[in-house]
Amino acid sequence: MNYLFLSVAIVFEVLATTALKQSDGLTRLWPSLATVVGYALAFYFLSLPLRVLPVGVVYAVWSGVGIVFITAIGWLWFRQSLDVAAVAGIVLIIAGVLVINLFSKTLAH
Repeated sequence: MNYLFLSVAIVFEVLATTALKQSDGLTRLWPSLATVVGYALAFYFLSLPLRVLPVGVVYAVWSGVGIVFITAIGWLWFRQSLDVAAVAGIVLIIAGVLVINLFSKTLAH
């Protein structure tokens, strides 16, 4: 269940961050409300796996996966360009999340 809660937290964080971009500095009502509700739900669901899993590992996975998805949304939906350094950084983030999940013993609690 912890990974399900973490996945839901990531989804809400990505939705909230996408809405934040659409809110135009929190000046548009519906995207602003979606941002606030999305972040509230993201933090609630993020708090659930923290009951049993290490905070550093949970936060690393949450933020790393969120960064990758937000970057993809920015590239695909908002047509934001990525240079070689940005792509290399995203690849390193993905590698870091994979190393944590595949090789770290801290998740075995």
